[in-house]
Order: sequence, then structure tokens, then C-alpha cells
Amino acid sequence: MAKLGKLALGCALAALAITQVAAKTGSDFAPVTDAEIQQPDPADWLSWRRTLDSWGYSPLDQIDITNVQNLRLVWAMPLNSGHQEGTPLVRDGIMYFPGPADTIHAIDAKSGQLIWRHARDLPEDIGNYLPVYDTTRNLAIFGHLIIGNSADNYLYALDARTGELAWETQILDYRQGAKQSSGPIIANGLAITGRSCEPEGGPAACVIVAHNAETGEEVWRTPIIAQGSDPNDATWGGVPLADRQQVGAWMIPSFDPELGLIFMGTSVSAPTPKIRLAGNDETYLYHNSTLALDVETGEIVWHYQHLVDQWDMDHTFPRMLIDQQVAPDPADVEWMAPDIEPGRTYRTLSGVPGKTGVIYTLDRETGKFLWARPTLQQNLVGHIDGATGRVTVNPETIPSRYGENITICPAPTGGANYYAPAYSPLTQTMYFPLTNTCAEMSALDPAEGDTGIYGIATRAYANPEAGGMIGAIHAVNAVTGRSEWTYQQRAGTQSLLTTGGGLLFAGDAEGFVLAMDQRSGEVLWSMNVGSSVTGYPATFAVDGQQYVAFSTGFWLSDNFTPELLHGRQNTLFVFALPDAGIGHRGPEREQVNPAGAMGSADAPPPGGNIGGFSRAASSGVFSAAQAEAGLAVYQRACAACHGPDLQGAGGVAPIRGAAFMSRWRGRSVAELFAYTREAMPMGAPGSLSDPDYLAVTVYMLEQNGFPAGDTALDPDEAILAAIGID
Repeated sequence: MAKLGKLALGCALAALAITQVAAKTGSDFAPVTDAEIQQPDPADWLSWRRTLDSWGYSPLDQIDITNVQNLRLVWAMPLNSGHQEGTPLVRDGIMYFPGPADTIHAIDAKSGQLIWRHARDLPEDIGNYLPVYDTTRNLAIFGHLIIGNSADNYLYALDARTGELAWETQILDYRQGAKQSSGPIIANGLAITGRSCEPEGGPAACVIVAHNAETGEEVWRTPIIAQGSDPNDATWGGVPLADRQQVGAWMIPSFDPELGLIFMGTSVSAPTPKIRLAGNDETYLYHNSTLALDVETGEIVWHYQHLVDQWDMDHTFPRMLIDQQVAPDPADVEWMAPDIEPGRTYRTLSGVPGKTGVIYTLDRETGKFLWARPTLQQNLVGHIDGATGRVTVNPETIPSRYGENITICPAPTGGANYYAPAYSPLTQTMYFPLTNTCAEMSALDPAEGDTGIYGIATRAYANPEAGGMIGAIHAVNAVTGRSEWTYQQRAGTQSLLTTGGGLLFAGDAEGFVLAMDQRSGEVLWSMNVGSSVTGYPATFAVDGQQYVAFSTGFWLSDNFTPELLHGRQNTLFVFALPDAGIGHRGPEREQVNPAGAMGSADAPPPGGNIGGFSRAASSGVFSAAQAEAGLAVYQRACAACHGPDLQGAGGVAPIRGAAFMSRWRGRSVAELFAYTREAMPMGAPGSLSDPDYLAVTVYMLEQNGFPAGDTALDPDEAILAAIGID
């Protein structure tokens, strides 16, 4: 049996860090070292995917295929509102969990008892500059510090014992276009972070940065848009530097300590259609690439480009580092290098790095291409040259003129997305959560006005060839590339976890947590926890008992499965076998309000987090020009049924006033937009363009009393889903 390990950090008298009351047992906390992070105790979970190779694997085996059906809920903890995709860290029986909007919890992992909570004071106007700013995927731990990336573009550290702020270092001005949805990893004492970069930030916002994890001092900063003396500057075809935008690194890297290399994926450029830049013959490095960076200097040692993108198909997702023989099976592997050496053990980098769902396996020492294959239906990658690794994009998916309708699979939602795969050394198999989608796409003409960040129109839908099965888990042997099994279901599948007990843990968008047999894909246990399982699962041990943690929130792609009813509450759930017991009381806490003073029952401020949204429609999320354009669309396509005053007649529902608000209050603008596109006009749904549907959505909001703001509403799905109708 794998080591179940350490005693919990004993009897800490805890306090809320919001009130900055110190914990009582700080001397019991042993500093976390690089050596521990690189080879963690099985009882702990010290990095985003537990280990820096991004496997998402724990050797713990107390819970296994013979007893997992006995799992039961041990404790649950509500989290604050916002977009919740957090990952627990666990050290010596204490869990550190990142809630939305830089709210960090220290929790007694056995009982769920809160020890301290730190809520960062974010600028009131941050939602005006950064869409969906409140996602916080992960934290790092080093020494006595819990380290996070803040929404307002700082790297900051808390004392793990008390929750008190130890230091903070500004990386960029949040008003200048960089958003930090993912936290750092620790590599040789450095906190390594990436970010997404809004167009207004220009190339200066598109950087990977390293800081001293003890002090917060910046060590290096590497731009990921080729420029200046970089020999790949020419790949932008003469596009002025100020117009090179949006190439971000918004997920979490992997690290090989022996090679001293950081491996990080990058996103698309903006606008995405290359006819808006220097044409379809340029490669625009380093977008949609794997970058190998020297951990000490930040120098890009090698790069590999997975796709020259036209349609927002980011390639930022986990790269798994696996030492293995490479023997791709031609029956399953579509593209492979001709000079793979039989019997040689390669240091590989593998996984599905991008939304296309294509697996790429590279030699991580050199960046040499080894093999690649799809995991679901895709039509974007047309061919990969085995000798050079050069990717040829399917010409049928490349726009040559504005307004041209092009079908792509998967859609810009993926394929793959932020939800993480896992690898098991027990089976030498990689497990990928996937989404079966397609989309009708077109490039928007900038001469026609505001076309949004990406300059594209999207109509995404469930892939009809998948038989309505949106979610999938595809198991692929990492050595041979063969498909071991595929599991499909109606609900979208989320992040995965593998264990030494032969189990694959998963969550889905309907609210189920599942345990599956790694070898067969058989579902051995499941439970509905009520809301979409949006966080990254983890497993750990306290006092000889193994626990499994999941967290829930709001899935951005509910429009694909509207009949699946579930909540979107942010909650942390922890499960264990019966021997672990339930009802542990946890450490006793000091009274925060011993005098019995009256607390505040004030309502949250207007425009604050409502029902898990980061922005409110009442804060001015669209422009007056959009509303005016929406009036023209409404008069042309909607007024015949809904009337000039939006009140309807003859059984047609009103879309202004109390009836409209009772239906849509508390829901997202994304839901209103999707419903309008899918149901209207009556008898001809989907017959308008996406910009027209967005404009008429704005017009309905304006007619129901929501004010115009200074900037136009962007059609990006994540942005629309972040806005609540209040």
C-alpha cells in the first residue's frame, strides 16, 4: 500500500485572516522545499496536478476498484461566488483552496473546519477592464508561503500558518490588458506564471514571468510574441509590433528538473482570421505553440507550433512529461516520425495541448516531433509531416474572404479546454476529457464596425455524428498511441484524476462525480453533487485515511445540454471510505466577536457578484451603438410577432417588463443570447448572423432598463457567461 502518511498539523487554533488573527501553532509547520515539490509525499498534494510532470496521478491505493463503491461524503464547504475552477493543495493535513476572486481558504482537511480565510481587496473597477477576472485555478506552496496570482496582476504570498500577507509584487497594471486566471508552479525556487493578454495590452502584456518564491523579486520576463532581435520576428509578415496581440499563456506549465526546462503552451493571436493580419502564409510565432524555456534565464530553448489558427483554437492545456519507449501503432496513429528508434526510452512531452483534440508527442529534450493522432472528430489539422513535424491546416477551414461560412470540428469551445487530463503509470495510458462539438464560422469584415476581439462569428452546436453525446473520456496508450477505450455520455466531462488503486476519478457538467476502472472504463461509483464539477480533483491522506476532493461551480457550455438541470453553486466536497469516519469537529476556533456586537446585513453593492457572475448587466456592459443596431434588427426580424413595443400579441410572450425579468433575472447574458439565436425568429431560428443576434440581445436588455456603457458587448462565450442579468 502506498504511504498514507503524515499526522495532521495538530490542534491549530484558527482564525479568519480577514480579521488578521494569528494562528497558534505556526512553529509546527515545516517549510516546503523544492525537493518535496518535485517528489511529494503520497499523502500530500503540493502542485496543480500534484507533480510537476502534470500527470494528475497519486500513488495512494487505499481506495481501489474493490471498495470504491463504499465511498461516502465526509464534509462539504460552501465557497464564495464567482467562476470556480479551483485546485486543492494539501500539506500535513491542511488544505489550501483558491476560491474565486483571490479568496484563499486554509481548511482542516479531515473535518472541513475553516482555519483561516484571506480575501484580497480587488479594485472596484476591475470588471471594466478584464472579462471573467475572478477565476483562480491554482496556488503554489513554498517554504512557509502560499503563493497566488491575483486578478489585479500581482504575484502575492500569504503566510501558510496565519493567512497574513507576506509580500506582493506587481507584474502588470490590470488596466493595461493582462488577466491571470491561473496561478504559479514552483521550479527551482522560482514561481513561474503565465497570463492571457487583452488586445489593449499589446505585446508587452503577453509574457511568462519568474519570481523568487521567497521574496517576490522578479528574476526574468519572456515575451511570447516574437519581436525585435528574435529571429522569428519575421513570421509576423511585417505586422507592426503594436498590432501583435493576444498570444497568452493562460494555463499552468510543466517542469523537468533534470533538464531545467519549463514547458508552457500558448494561445491564439487576435484577431484570429489571418486575412486580418498579414495573410494565411505566415505563422505568427509563438501562437499555439509549446515553448521550452530555460528555468534559470527564461530563454526559449525550443518551440513547436501545433496549429496556425483562424478560429480561437487555443493550445494552452497540460503537457504531460513521460519517460517511455515510443512505438506508435500505424493502425491508430495517423502521423509519426520515420526515424523513431525501436527500444529507446525517450523523454517525451505528450497530451492534447489544444482545442482540436489532437494528441502530440514530442521529444522534450529537443522538441523533435514523434507522433500525433486525433482523439475525436476534427477537420482542422489536415496533415503533419513526420520528418519535420510541420502541421498543414486543412485548406477547407481557412477563410479567404469575409463572410464565408466554414464548418469546423471541434468548435472554439473545444474539443479539449481547461479541464485537465491524467496519466497512469499503472496502465501507461493517458485519459482525456473531451467535448464533441462543431461550429459554423465566418470572418467578420472590420469595415462593418466593431467585430470584437477575435473578429469571428460563431454558431457552435453538438457534433451530430456523436449521437448527442457531448462528453467523452478517451483512453490512449502513451507508448503505442492505441485507443484503449472510449466512454461517452450526454453531459460534458470535466477534469480527471488517476490513483494507485487503479481508479480514474472524473466529474461532469450535470453534477456527477464518478470513479472508473482505469483499464476498462467501467463506471464503478457515482454520486450527484448538484452542480457542475468545474474544479480540479485531488486525493490526499490524513491519519492513515485516503480522501478525494471535488469542487463545483458554473460550466460555461450549458447551452449544449439545456435539458440537464443542475445548480451552479460553488462548493467543495470531500469523500472517503467509511473507516475515515464523518462528523470530525476539527480545531477549536477563537471567537471573532466575543462581545456580541451586531454584524452587518448590508446588501452587496450594485454590480457586485450576483449568483456567481463577475459582472452585472446593470453596470453598463454594451454600447449605445449596439442597442441602436439591435433596434434595426428587431424592427426587421422580430417586431412582426413581438410588436413594436415588445409586448407581444396573440399568444406571443412579451419580452419587455415583468414577464421578461421574471424569466431572465439571475441568468447569464450568454443564456439569453443562446436562446435568442436558437429560437428566433419564429419559424427560422438561426437565420440571422451572430452580430445581429448579439445586437438584438443588447436591444432587449436596453428596453428592460439596463444602461449602455462605454464599450461594446463582446460576443466571446466566456465574457457573456460572466455577466448576470440583475
